[in-house]
Amino acid sequence: MQFLWRSTSHFNLANLITMANITCGLLATYFITQNQFIVAVILAWMGGAFDIFDGKIARKYALSNEFGVQLDSFADFLSFVLVPTFFIFQGVYTHLSGLPLIITSIASIYYVISGLRRLIQFNINTDAGEVAKHFTGVPTPLGAILLWLVWLGSDFIGWMGVLALMIIIGALLNSKVKIPHL
Repeated sequence: MQFLWRSTSHFNLANLITMANITCGLLATYFITQNQFIVAVILAWMGGAFDIFDGKIARKYALSNEFGVQLDSFADFLSFVLVPTFFIFQGVYTHLSGLPLIITSIASIYYVISGLRRLIQFNINTDAGEVAKHFTGVPTPLGAILLWLVWLGSDFIGWMGVLALMIIIGALLNSKVKIPHL
């Protein structure tokens, strides 16, 4: 079990927790396709909890490595970009057709590409184990939380309000806004 405590191991404790985040994201995606939104939300929030703990454990036990940085970004992309986008699409946009469906599809793709770009840029600018005092641009976990809030209000703001907020949040992912690191 020494591999759990070696920073060079791909299966160290921090990376295993990241893999639990990935598992939650994959399962959440499945349950979204089954219209079981409550289960999907629970899994997504569990993935978020794993995301918090993997970094803390990696830093506390000096388990950070380049593999873990890349793995964490993949997990973030799945759990905090794809899952909320699928959630919005299945929960809000699925009844649309014609031009509204095309527009919301383009906005969803825009959000996914914005999230992916943000994660790639973060990896380029970050060293393994390093924690900045602030993020530049909205981090993807916060973007996911904002999209969950948008979904909660979707009955009040309608699909066009959801569309507008999705585009704004997507733009904020790659903005110059400074967000304190908690």
